[in-house]
Amino acid sequence: MSSQILDKILINRQLQRKSLAVLLDPDKVDMSTFDDFLYTCFENRVDLFLVGGSLISNNIMSKMIVNIHSKTNIPVVIFPGNSLHIEPTADAILLLSLISGRNADFLIGQHVIAAPMLRQSGLEILSTGYMVVDSGRQTTVSYISNTTPIPHDKPDIAACTAMAAEMLGQKLIYLDGGSGAVYPVSPKMIRKVRESIALPLIVGGGINSTEKAAAALEAGADIIVIGNAFEKNPSLLPEIAEVVQTFNLSIA
Repeated sequence: MSSQILDKILINRQLQRKSLAVLLDPDKVDMSTFDDFLYTCFENRVDLFLVGGSLISNNIMSKMIVNIHSKTNIPVVIFPGNSLHIEPTADAILLLSLISGRNADFLIGQHVIAAPMLRQSGLEILSTGYMVVDSGRQTTVSYISNTTPIPHDKPDIAACTAMAAEMLGQKLIYLDGGSGAVYPVSPKMIRKVRESIALPLIVGGGINSTEKAAAALEAGADIIVIGNAFEKNPSLLPEIAEVVQTFNLSIA
């Protein structure tokens, strides 16, 4: 299978170049304004689209991906909530192992069910150690997965969990405060994880200001993810994109 997206992420990590990903929940996308939104993402040099969520109640994912591919050259990566969320029209899928929890179904069970479909899909498989971090409220992912998030003030637990994932062969680490997070993953936790692993580090959840975006990047996030925040504040996308681009210019 292709490794184009992972290779690009690894090269960016080596160059210390930061990336911006936009998380799109099919249940929250307004298709009547989607083309305009895609233009905004393209114009602001978004690096990746993550498409998916813990629950998806409609079937527009494939339509969204076709639109993205026809209007932009931005790669589309599936962010699955379970083994049903496989869409071959995407470019890749985050094969998430919920390493912060102790529910075997989300550590390996769903993966066993999905494996034949994934093999046939042709999708680039991005093996990802997924860590849910307490963000001030119970999130959909913690409820659905029946797992307890890593405490917000326990960076050592996060660091050791990430180290274990790296030793087990995961290719990416994803620290996530979850959709609608009250506060983001702390810079202290991001920094501790960054110091403990060599893998690319994705950070999302609660990044709803340029200050929080800059703090995550400075602490060591390689890719920051925004989702719900730009739905409430459309100007946030170009503002955070500028933070990422300014950071990259500073290391050029």
